[in-house]
Amino acid sequence: MQIIAHRGFWLDPSEKNTSIAFTRALENGFGIETDFRDLNGDLVISHDLPRGDEMPIREFVNLYAATRNDGLMALNIKADGLQSLVKKMAKDLGIQNYFAFDMSVPDMRGYFSEGIPTFTRLSEYEQSPAFLNKSTGVWLDAFEGEWYDLPIINGLLEKNKQVAIVSPELHGRGHGELWNFIKKNHLQQNPLISLCTDFPLEAKEYFHV
Repeated sequence: MQIIAHRGFWLDPSEKNTSIAFTRALENGFGIETDFRDLNGDLVISHDLPRGDEMPIREFVNLYAATRNDGLMALNIKADGLQSLVKKMAKDLGIQNYFAFDMSVPDMRGYFSEGIPTFTRLSEYEQSPAFLNKSTGVWLDAFEGEWYDLPIINGLLEKNKQVAIVSPELHGRGHGELWNFIKKNHLQQNPLISLCTDFPLEAKEYFHV
């Protein structure tokens, strides 16, 4: 299992999506989930609408290049039409272990056309993932509570899909029950599984990965 640090490895919420959190994640060998939008024709790191003071993509590229981290990069796409910018960023980073996700369904077609690894979504509100056959993997989400079970996960794995599991604390819930489910079923031993969490160091110690 690969561990993805949600908006970087932050110790205080004010550090989310900052160079401090990204550097800490990279230095500890974690993957990173972060948010991308465009501003004046360039990519920036921003969960919300950009105001002009967001981290430019060049800074993110430089942080990544300063380490030899090959952790999984989850690129959360917050605006349509960013395919060419995302592809250029991936080339500049020199990364292979990454995927884009969360773009609108029609916009996914452009990512497939550009050959960008793309995850579709599966949640209690998205029971029929768009473009499942074309997608590299699935972003497995649960907004209200863990609705899925082991057969659902195994069904995706049997299709040779990567499965990125969203840890419950991202939605304000406790993570203990889900983490126990993962460990009890030995999912942490499967290289196709990843866990996106606000507690990457705790996850590393709990799962011994």
